[in-house]
Amino acid sequence: MTPDVEVVGAGPIGLAIAWRCTQRGLTVRVVDDGQPGAAHAAAGMLSPVAEAYFGEEALTGLLVESAKRWPAFAAELGDVGYRDDGTLVVALTGDDLAEAERLRAYQAGLGLPIDRLRPSELRDREPRLSPRVRGGAFAAGDHQVDPRKLVPALRRAAIAAGVTIAAERGLARVTVIAAGCGSAALAGVPVRAVKGQILRLRAPDHGPPGFRHVIRGYADSRHVYLVPRAEGEVVVGATVEERTDSAVTAGAVLDLLRAAADLVPDIAEYHLVEALAGHRPGTPDNAPILGPLDGRPGVVVATGHHRHGIVLTPITADLIADLVEKGVPDPMLAPFTPARFT
Repeated sequence: MTPDVEVVGAGPIGLAIAWRCTQRGLTVRVVDDGQPGAAHAAAGMLSPVAEAYFGEEALTGLLVESAKRWPAFAAELGDVGYRDDGTLVVALTGDDLAEAERLRAYQAGLGLPIDRLRPSELRDREPRLSPRVRGGAFAAGDHQVDPRKLVPALRRAAIAAGVTIAAERGLARVTVIAAGCGSAALAGVPVRAVKGQILRLRAPDHGPPGFRHVIRGYADSRHVYLVPRAEGEVVVGATVEERTDSAVTAGAVLDLLRAAADLVPDIAEYHLVEALAGHRPGTPDNAPILGPLDGRPGVVVATGHHRHGIVLTPITADLIADLVEKGVPDPMLAPFTPARFT
């Protein structure tokens, strides 16, 4: 039978869209090429506030709205490693603090909840922070999830709802291209691969990490984040490179570990268990491409999420499923349609 919808891509975006479409009574097939996508290397930060950046107001609004949906979304799926401890922004030097404070002031000016903290207040929240830190901020609403738990949970939920998984494409009434970096060849949209190298560490003696907040740090002009998992893992990342290779380089590992240990000295005693590189699907304006593809009736695009694929999963799934079901785009899609590049 020809399904109502074929979703090309079995990452969190594609699986969540398929799941939501099936919940609306549509028959859905997901095309899975069997290759690990960007989510396999992702840290899983849900950071609508700390990642709000100059000139990206429309994207920030989408991030904030999607983050609001995450608690219910996670509850539907079960154990996906969702944690709501909040995020600390930490600056090591005076120059780092000036950079961090400039961005924090912009974020606060948008009405986003981010509170400036003195060094003593930072260490009250995380005693393991270096005594050298000069200041920072706290974003209580910036949470985290474990992408390596999220993708299997979405796959189970989708299959339980009636989604079928296939290795090859077929016919369908509507095709949704959610293939990450592969979407450029499939849909002709301006998506490029942005390489990111990332590390996974393990706390000594297999105990929990010595800190509980996500830490987004500025350390001698190097940017780094540390994401603690309940099971003892710490994710440290990530580089941003305009490259398409998958090599893990000694220089990147050195820079990430040096910055992480400058902020949390205990990190030097953690075990390095994995170093890998992934590719984020970037776009010219760093915002996702969502909506009908001009000149291709029955083709919808949901790609180009760059650094924000995990946090934007719930709202992308809802908006695209609504579009497929009703044939009418939600006004929230207007700033993100493929037509903005034509």
